[in-house]
Amino acid sequence: MPCSVLALLLYAGWTLTLLTAIALMRCWLVLMRRRPVHAFAPSGDDVSPFSGRLCRAHANCCENLPVFGVLVLTAMITGHAQITDPAAMWVLAARIGQSTSHLVSGKGRAVTVRFGCLMLQIGIQAVWIVRLLLAAS
Repeated sequence: MPCSVLALLLYAGWTLTLLTAIALMRCWLVLMRRRPVHAFAPSGDDVSPFSGRLCRAHANCCENLPVFGVLVLTAMITGHAQITDPAAMWVLAARIGQSTSHLVSGKGRAVTVRFGCLMLQIGIQAVWIVRLLLAAS
């Protein structure tokens, strides 16, 4: 399996892991009769600060997964996997780092780490777009 495809699969798995954590937290609250099943805000802020950060970390993954997926699939379909393969795992690591720092805290240092991870992802993917466009011409 090409490195980029593996990174894409693991990225989807990370996104699913965050979603599962949200579902388990909410199921626990319902089963313990602490909250009715229909009483959860989509943002998660109504449960706890951690729940809010978990929901936002999941939303962040959902927002960038299509971009990452399109770039990886474009590279695969056009025979230019050499463009995405070297840095695909770096994008995944930066995404996991961003999510993890989001879960840990909403304070200054964690936000700085989160932003750095986001910028790494944006930078790598922007380079990929340029390189894929140049390869297509």
